Amino acid sequence: MNNSEKGTMRITVLTCTALVFVLSSCSVVKTTGKAVYSVGELAVGIVTAPFTHDEIETIDGLTPEEAVRQGRVKNSPYVVHGKTYVPMSVEEARNYRETGIASWYGEETRKKKGGHMTANGEMFHPDRLSAAHKYLPLPINVRVTNLETKQSIVVRVNDRGPFVRDRIIDLSAGAAKKLGFYEKGTVRVLVEVVSLTADAGS
Repeated sequence: MNNSEKGTMRITVLTCTALVFVLSSCSVVKTTGKAVYSVGELAVGIVTAPFTHDEIETIDGLTPEEAVRQGRVKNSPYVVHGKTYVPMSVEEARNYRETGIASWYGEETRKKKGGHMTANGEMFHPDRLSAAHKYLPLPINVRVTNLETKQSIVVRVNDRGPFVRDRIIDLSAGAAKKLGFYEKGTVRVLVEVVSLTADAGS
């Protein structure tokens, strides 16, 4: 190996080491399609593919991809199957508390066209503690209590749905397992906002 090749190898190693250090130290959460998310069990990954979400047609009059890029997802009106949904304001969400039916979604959603992305541009991981809600600002943390067992968990709401009548929240498969209704499919729950932001350190 000549001196030029050795120098190239040293630069490559240093570059890779620096990249690993930067990624391992990231903990800032932002509502963009290019952020690194690290908030314990609620963590989500880096968006590495073009944003697509086959149910949401527009957000605030923009394509979902453009709305994410402009940071206009949080509580902007959006359209699904021709119907407009108007999310609540952050102030309205402050005292949100609702009882209703929860369902769950997992691998079957991730494998759908566009199903690997959440409505605010994050990668969907069925095993992480996350959820979808039609009206809450994104992202936000809520406590979900299984009213049959009284067991509770905190999940990160980062997606829109469920667009099924009489259901108030769609949990990830991992969250459904934690709450003990994975096999059952649905359960009656209490949903309460515990943090108006799902940013790290909140």
